Amino acid sequence: MIRAFATFVFVALAALPARAIDIQQITSPGGIKAWLVEDHSIPFTAMTLMFKGGASLDAPDKRGAINLMTALLEEGSGDMNSVQFAEGVESLGAMARFDVSDDALVVSARALTENRDQAADLLRQALTDPRFDQDAVERVRAQVQSVIRSEATDPQSIASKELAKLAWGDHPYATSINGTAESVGQLTRDDLIDAKNRVLARDRVFVAASGDINAEDLGKLLDDVLGGLPATGSAPLPQPATLQLKGGVSVIDWDSPQTVVSFAQPGLPMDDPDYFAAFVADHILGGGGFSSRLMDQIREKRGLTYGVATGLSNGVYGETWQGGMASANEKVAEAVGLIRSEWDRFAKDGVTDKELTDAKTYLTGEYPLRFDGNGKIASILAGMQLIGLPADYVNTRNSKIEAVTAADVQRVSQRLLHSDQIRFVLVGRPEGIDATN
Repeated sequence: MIRAFATFVFVALAALPARAIDIQQITSPGGIKAWLVEDHSIPFTAMTLMFKGGASLDAPDKRGAINLMTALLEEGSGDMNSVQFAEGVESLGAMARFDVSDDALVVSARALTENRDQAADLLRQALTDPRFDQDAVERVRAQVQSVIRSEATDPQSIASKELAKLAWGDHPYATSINGTAESVGQLTRDDLIDAKNRVLARDRVFVAASGDINAEDLGKLLDDVLGGLPATGSAPLPQPATLQLKGGVSVIDWDSPQTVVSFAQPGLPMDDPDYFAAFVADHILGGGGFSSRLMDQIREKRGLTYGVATGLSNGVYGETWQGGMASANEKVAEAVGLIRSEWDRFAKDGVTDKELTDAKTYLTGEYPLRFDGNGKIASILAGMQLIGLPADYVNTRNSKIEAVTAADVQRVSQRLLHSDQIRFVLVGRPEGIDATN
């Protein structure tokens, strides 16, 4: 199944349980490490595998190969064609999903305890012995080509792609994981086998499980599922991306009564001491929905857009502080001007006590509601490992937000928020605003 996947923005990692989570760090007999949260209340286990590198490991001139390969992992393996594989998973009441981004190839699996071993065998087969039958390749290739054509006529996709190209230069982040019509059209079965070997390896997998399984049984299961993969991938992991954004405006002509706006500036990594201050700042500035300053100034007071939002975008290999909106062609110049002025005003004046208190209350209180199942727990814990967060993060994150002060917010804002560093990409026919270098 083809899914549009953007660069991982690990918002889900901010999700916290209402109680402390006991994370066991285990190592299988075969040496595969995993994090485990046992929960024997229901006979059900969820597991997430994240293979670091993901679509960033595409071979030169083969962009889109890993995305296509990933979509084909559920299209038959071993002696089972695509229909037989799907029926096998369904008959067990299990789930196996394969997704990819430029940060990781993600495998999400769930099974009832009574069927866990059979489901694990199907997962092993999919990862180690995919068929890549020609009829399945052509069918899924056509789906990818359809996505590529659709993105070429979608102003939001056009804006996002242009911003990525400006931001990341020759890093894989700069181009779509889908590839181009030309690159995908030329992929062969041998290219798909090579793509599999580039990313699916034991030295780059992060594992988390949650549910009705103990450490010993999980260790055996992991060796069964992953033991047949190569010890190392055939391609080296990507280097960190160097952000190349320069402030200014890019305009892409598009015949529409409104202009789509994407914008970005430098962000900061999650291990930066100021990260949580920036996280709180973003919520107040543009990430807090109708409570944010940008929404108040641009939508509520002036009616220039239906919605504007910002967010800290943190990938494994690079990060930005970005946002987006859409506005009528004749109003977009005013809206962009307001983003710039609010950016600078925020850095200059800081936040009020009420804004700070409201933001921290929301950020510490809303996320536990999302931590509501074994599947989400497994996904969050695997993502934490992928980006190098410690196991106690899930139990300490709220205290880090509570510790943020108004002075912290102003310090990080003065450090990062400079309107002349924002790059705007406008897709439409905006009036009163011109492109710059």
